[in-house]
Amino acid sequence: MSRTALLVIDPQNDYFDKGSFPLWNVNNTLKKILSAMNTAKEQNADIVLVQHVAAGESPLFVKGTEGVKLHQAILDAAPDAPIIIKEHADAFQDTNLAQVLAEGEVDRLVICGMMTQNCVTHTAISDSAYPYQISILPDACTTREQLLHLIALGAIKTKVTYTDEQHAFERV
Repeated sequence: MSRTALLVIDPQNDYFDKGSFPLWNVNNTLKKILSAMNTAKEQNADIVLVQHVAAGESPLFVKGTEGVKLHQAILDAAPDAPIIIKEHADAFQDTNLAQVLAEGEVDRLVICGMMTQNCVTHTAISDSAYPYQISILPDACTTREQLLHLIALGAIKTKVTYTDEQHAFERV
């Protein structure tokens, strides 16, 4: 039987209205992510949170700042979820993500989060993602503007499956 994990990438304060780099449609995207997290819990799927912490000089995700923190609603929705700390767009690169997924016997990943054209797509098409069946929840992802979001999704459409929350966690 297949085991699914919802991977929630970088829902951090810097991306919200009072942050350093607010994204398009971010509040609606947050609602969609929280809904997906709720559905994942109902379907007994794992939830794994990803947090970007900048290495070196950066205007975003600076260690110790309010902007680097995961949005409180995300933390409240999954207080026991593992948090993968990353320094690169690919959530697998130089992290323990593969180990966490192996421990949960996960073979399906449903990805959502921020930013569509960067961390979401880089993680979805990572060489390290190859062993997993990858799906993306397009409505639970965002970036700086809608057009960029759509271009990024179109660019990887032959490499992943797009799904909606209703079908993302169906038992295989």
